[in-house]
Amino acid sequence: MPKLIRLYITQVLIGFALSAAFVALLLWANVANLTHLITNTSGGFIALFMLWFLNGIVFAGVQFGISIMRMARDDDKPGGGKRDALPVVFTSAVPVKIKPERPVRQRDIHRR
Repeated sequence: MPKLIRLYITQVLIGFALSAAFVALLLWANVANLTHLITNTSGGFIALFMLWFLNGIVFAGVQFGISIMRMARDDDKPGGGKRDALPVVFTSAVPVKIKPERPVRQRDIHRR
């Protein structure tokens, strides 16, 4: 079996095991009264399976992504693009003329 396939299968198994532990903790802590809903409903086992399976898909994907990203080599070569100097932008203040406000008169207040 190729190494990548074996790696994927092991990471999927780890992800589904983590999902089982997560669902067990959810039921043990009775989050949102989930234990009562699963044990006292006729279709509770379907909800339990769906909760485990869908979380297993997520955890397996994350687990596989982490394992692939950890395979990166650390090269001693400098990277990150060109080392050009950044352009220097000189700024100067721009004078702005402000018209003085006219004073508020008493009759203008009553019109509003």
